[in-house]
Amino acid sequence: MPDMIPDPETYFRGFIPPRDALLTELEQEAGQEHIPIVGPVVGEFLYILAKAMNCKAILELGTATAYSTIYLARGISDPGGMLTTIERDEAMAVRARENISKAGFADRVELRVGEVAEVLETLEGPYDLIFMDIEKEDYQKALSGCHSLLRLGGLLVVDNVAFLGAREFNQTIFTDNHWRCVHLYSLLPNHSPEKDGLTLAVRIE
Repeated sequence: MPDMIPDPETYFRGFIPPRDALLTELEQEAGQEHIPIVGPVVGEFLYILAKAMNCKAILELGTATAYSTIYLARGISDPGGMLTTIERDEAMAVRARENISKAGFADRVELRVGEVAEVLETLEGPYDLIFMDIEKEDYQKALSGCHSLLRLGGLLVVDNVAFLGAREFNQTIFTDNHWRCVHLYSLLPNHSPEKDGLTLAVRIE
């Protein structure tokens, strides 16, 4: 068996993707105000997924300051593509709208304010990709809405599945024959927290 890279955590921290001034500013704000964000590694991962899938319609559950929103919006290649994002906190939504505008996506991102379960009922879809990053105890409640809104073959990406509150969700989606999923526990530099889980699930029924 070939030798592994020694001290892999330090090694892979050397591959944190570069960011522009806006994303760096949002990272600094998040650190100062203890706002959980996905960080540049997961952000780049979301961008790559959106780009590789040629996404035209993306739904995000949990906007915060729009850090992940910006990565997802940048992954939409189609000039007519749209991203819908949901944030329940009014004050945070105000900040998110400002950052979305700074990023040049005011015409490509629709921000809805309200409780996720309630807003999901007002959406039509279908979406190519859904990114879920809300209160972990609400993952289970949002799953049926995600299934209804995601197209067949569409991708659901879920953050923070190593949190205790996501345990029921993890088991449910793993055994649900409407989905084919994988749970990944990873080192995610500059993520909150850096060692956490991600779930990738394709809607197959």
